[in-house]
Amino acid sequence: MKLIDQSTRPIVVFTDGAAKGNPGPGGWAAVIVTPGGRVRELGGGSRHTTNNRMELTGPIEAFSFLEGTSGHVALYTDSTYVIRGITEWIPNWHRRGWKTMEGKDVLNRELWEQLWSQVRSREGGVEWNYVRGHVGIPGNERVDQIANAYALQDDPGLYEGPLAEYPVRILDIPEDTSLPTSSSSSAKKGTPYSYLSVIDGVAMRHATWTGCEQRVKGKSGARFKKAMSAEDEKAILKAWGVRLSL
Repeated sequence: MKLIDQSTRPIVVFTDGAAKGNPGPGGWAAVIVTPGGRVRELGGGSRHTTNNRMELTGPIEAFSFLEGTSGHVALYTDSTYVIRGITEWIPNWHRRGWKTMEGKDVLNRELWEQLWSQVRSREGGVEWNYVRGHVGIPGNERVDQIANAYALQDDPGLYEGPLAEYPVRILDIPEDTSLPTSSSSSAKKGTPYSYLSVIDGVAMRHATWTGCEQRVKGKSGARFKKAMSAEDEKAILKAWGVRLSL
């Protein structure tokens, strides 16, 4: 882990989103740390939404809060959807009239347009950093707690005050915050990394399709999907709004 130098750091932002049911009740979160040593936690929820919409709402709300405050922003999120969308996909969507490569309308267009406008007008620029979810990164763990609390209509107890009194080691950040490659060696070979199933909100990993099929066959509302890499597996589980039951 690296520790950001408080005297030279940018505005540090962690964001996250969650949905229970996807679609279902959801929540978003942001934690903002200013170079002056102040921390502000933000969060909110929606009764019927998706994980992707909440993932996008986190940075949108953070930038809205920072409107009028200049300075470089280093934003950290475990959402490859948000990072790839804002850094890779949007120019092509815009060029195609907000259509995907398959000619379909881009989902969540109004949120993407709002975020894109915020980023382009941001004085000092924005640096997008990827952090893995649920591996003990303090800032990521905290925004995950806030987002899930709002999805469950609980009160996360938002903090506002000096960094010195903040109970989260928010500036402990991994050395490597680069976006993972979209495929692993197993994905390149076409070999599935795992098979995932969800029944009544309980997710399980299966080594073979036979095992997955046996669990979901004949079960009302069951969901299942093939994951091609560890990162793909994490993304699927996050989109479903569940964690593995090991």
